[in-house]
Amino acid sequence: MPTIREVALLAGVSTATVSHVINNTRYVSPEVRQRVQEAMQALNYRPNVLARSLRRGETNTLGLILPDSANPFFAEIGRAIEAVAFEHGYNVILGNSENELSKEQLYVDVLINKQVDGLIFVAAGDHSPSLEELVRRGVPVVVVDRHLGGLEVDTVLTDNLQGGLTATRHLLELGHRRIACITGPSNLTPSAERVIGYRQALQESSLAVDESLIRRGDFHPHSGYLAVSELLQSANPPTAFFTCNDLMAIGALRALAEANRRVPQDCSVIGFDDIELASYVTPSLTTIRQNKMAMAEAAVTLLLERMIDPSRPARRHLEPTVLVQRQSTGRIE
Repeated sequence: MPTIREVALLAGVSTATVSHVINNTRYVSPEVRQRVQEAMQALNYRPNVLARSLRRGETNTLGLILPDSANPFFAEIGRAIEAVAFEHGYNVILGNSENELSKEQLYVDVLINKQVDGLIFVAAGDHSPSLEELVRRGVPVVVVDRHLGGLEVDTVLTDNLQGGLTATRHLLELGHRRIACITGPSNLTPSAERVIGYRQALQESSLAVDESLIRRGDFHPHSGYLAVSELLQSANPPTAFFTCNDLMAIGALRALAEANRRVPQDCSVIGFDDIELASYVTPSLTTIRQNKMAMAEAAVTLLLERMIDPSRPARRHLEPTVLVQRQSTGRIE
């Protein structure tokens, strides 16, 4: 491989000048800078990024740990974080924990060994021993989507309670009174907060909460399909379904189609997340939008600020949600 000395000889400058051009550490005239860059190009010279980063104490690399990269919501969050980080001059290394604490810990160890400058973290559950250890060690970290109580850490959250409230109010305004709620895992704060919003909306309308209409899912399509299939067999089935994410809503649409229930004439369905697929299913899905790009921008900004000032107090960013009305909700006939 070509060396910095060979670049200097070809450009007719010192090795120190080449180093200043590469690292942007001192003024170099435009003419000399151009000669150095042309020499680097002619020799196909690539700076030793690892060695340079070790000298500077940073790698311009961020770690990102997601709990389920197969879920479009997390895939879209990851893509947004990568785009924002790239704009700030950082690369992103992704780890997928598959909602397993052991795999989460493994990826934390791998990323720390690769000397990432900071971590953006979506925890696998309602607690994370690996995250707690990172905070104790002073590693710059930002938690996204999940609230981990008792941990002083920068956090980016969606207003899930308000989203659940908005979704249920929308169905109530359309005249529905038998409204089912298909929840996510009980150990995840987004799911629990969306259900609280559902309950509050019913109480606002002086409607009793029928616990039999609340069914537990796992944020995957099949659980939405099973929950809705079971509810349709009850003596007094619901006319509307608030599913706590879009994937379960897609499963719900299939269950309704198989039961010959028209959407939205017979039953309405509303999801949560507004993944890209939501506008392409038939009928297109009414949902609660999480602004994934805004969440990514907040997460990267908080992480960069934490890297600059490790001692500042932890901050919490709460992103509002928006109702996106499409074809899957309507007035009951």
